[in-house]
Amino acid sequence: MFRRTKIIATLGPATDDPEILHKVIKAGVDVIRLNFSHQGAEIHQKRLEAIKRTCTNDYGRPVGVIADLQGPKIRIESFTTGQIVLEKGQHFILDAACPSDAGNQQRVGLTYKQLPRDVRRGDALLLDDGRLRLEVKQVQGTQIICKVAMGGTLSNHKGINRVGGGLSAKALTHKDRNDIAIAAEMQVDYVAVSFPRTAEDIHEARELFRSAGGKGGIIAKIERAEALTNHEEIIRAADAIMVARGDLGVEIGDASLPPAQKLLINKARDLNKLVITATQMMESMRENPVPTRAEVSDVANAVFDGTDAVMLSAETATGKYPEETVMMMDRVCREAEKQPQVRTSNHRMDCQFGRIDEAIAMATMYTANHLLKIKAIAALTESGSTALWMSRIHSGIPIFALSRHVNTCRRVTLYRGVYPVKMEDLSTVDTLEANQLVIDELVKRGAVGKGDLVMITKGDLKGIAGGTNLMKIVCVGEEGKIV
Repeated sequence: MFRRTKIIATLGPATDDPEILHKVIKAGVDVIRLNFSHQGAEIHQKRLEAIKRTCTNDYGRPVGVIADLQGPKIRIESFTTGQIVLEKGQHFILDAACPSDAGNQQRVGLTYKQLPRDVRRGDALLLDDGRLRLEVKQVQGTQIICKVAMGGTLSNHKGINRVGGGLSAKALTHKDRNDIAIAAEMQVDYVAVSFPRTAEDIHEARELFRSAGGKGGIIAKIERAEALTNHEEIIRAADAIMVARGDLGVEIGDASLPPAQKLLINKARDLNKLVITATQMMESMRENPVPTRAEVSDVANAVFDGTDAVMLSAETATGKYPEETVMMMDRVCREAEKQPQVRTSNHRMDCQFGRIDEAIAMATMYTANHLLKIKAIAALTESGSTALWMSRIHSGIPIFALSRHVNTCRRVTLYRGVYPVKMEDLSTVDTLEANQLVIDELVKRGAVGKGDLVMITKGDLKGIAGGTNLMKIVCVGEEGKIV
């Protein structure tokens, strides 16, 4: 059984050992994430080279790469003692003028100096992913004077969120702009933009990426309350979205997070965009070899909702059990994908299509889901668009994206139910020979055998992006020959 839901794993110190990296990829990773919030470009470049060596030499399959930008993470500065304990009811000051390493029991500095301009009396500020809560009592110049509503231990560099959102920090910092250029030079397949508020943030990131020579897609991380309000325009502007449940849950409240996740997944699929579900999916496996039952249900429900990919962060970057975590996520996804609701679809059944290649993709999936014995779909593609449209339809039938372009093969690793196949240029061979070469490749991979039906989509004008205008059904005969 081909697993349709893709697994993204974040690289970090836990995967720097070549043997561990080998095991993590073998366990089923489809896409890797380079977290630009931690460590420098040189480290990320070394990890990228390691992943390319491992996948090319050991597995012969492409793995997609996401460069995840840090964004304007709003944090406190440091304490002289490393940490303090805040008691409920005490007063505490967030002071933009406090030196970066001079925090104490009464006050601490801020990385975002404009925060005093963004908050008002009565606002609630959450620190350390919501573990501590401060109520703003007064703003005096650079000082935000607060009362502790929920106390606890507060250590250096913890994040700050305002309940309900509304902070004015720009999505792209100076560091992000430099990192976009680095990501383009590294030829990553996707750049993830942290904390966008509007579609303009996505357009700006795309322009910077293209100007630097980048050819990949842009992922919008939905983690601000404003982004949720503007979710449709952001989704339309991006190639994919990430439901980044950490900061989003803090800003809108934990109880509002599950319906928001379902809304975002459904809207992304409706608009033919990719969607990633992320944050704490297997969090307990940072320390334990097995997940909680709640985490298993969380991953399965994301699959039921129709997510393209599920993402691991610290679980693989710094956790004790990166291989076991990927294996567990793989098993949960496969089991969830056996359920009938994951294999049937009414997506766009009442829609009209504006493009021929899009119509071919939709007709192919309708036919595949209703004709017995269809074992595989083979989409000859230049850009991957046909495979993307196909992947929006729930189905239990694997879709193979066959392309001569390495970049296209890596990019489709994120598409639900789509498996990249690097093929030589078929523009110089006739149609019958091209069909047979496609079947030969699928037989070699064990995807089809004698008596199976295979659907093939391609274009009359081979090698032209957007030119898919043909759908053909062939039967595999003896020794893989088309009959």
